[in-house]
Amino acid sequence: MTVPTLMQNHQRKTYVVQLHKVYNEAQQAALQYITDKNAIDLKEAGLTSTEAAVNWVKTYFKVVNDCGTDYSPCFADEYKLMNGASKGAVFSNDARKFVLASGSSISVSGRTNGNVSFFVDINGQKGPNIVGRDTFPLLIYKNGIIDESDGSEADGTLAAPLTKEKREEIYEKYCVNGTSGSYWWGCFGKILNDGWEMNY
Repeated sequence: MTVPTLMQNHQRKTYVVQLHKVYNEAQQAALQYITDKNAIDLKEAGLTSTEAAVNWVKTYFKVVNDCGTDYSPCFADEYKLMNGASKGAVFSNDARKFVLASGSSISVSGRTNGNVSFFVDINGQKGPNIVGRDTFPLLIYKNGIIDESDGSEADGTLAAPLTKEKREEIYEKYCVNGTSGSYWWGCFGKILNDGWEMNY
């Protein structure tokens, strides 16, 4: 292996380790919230709005900066897809944005069906600001499981955990071949399918 290849492999492993930390923190926080509310899922526990999601973050995470709905200083102004296409500012304007003690930035918005959009930039504003490298959209489903999505979660047609085949389908459609106007899902599901390895 060449030195650049070794460096790339090391960087990918570093990204995955940081992503896994945020994933574990969010997974534990979601399940703890269900337990603390003595509920069967996030919907019954009341996590059905962005305001509820904000309270959940402030209670269960170590927040060092609450950016409200502002991008800065939580996120970069522009993100790119794996194929180089610009996505611009990928995080919803009405979502709430935070910097965690780990240095990761998260964006949350709650849904009436109990799902929570949970978007992560594992190193905040620092580069490379590429979806699938240091930035990932995750979905916390109402059962508390964090998984991939295809953007249809609002209508409740997907349920977690997704099949490997569904994750691969989303990966091929968006992570690999996404456009500036398409969804930006897919890369996280590929990492899950490959046993927490970034093989793309």
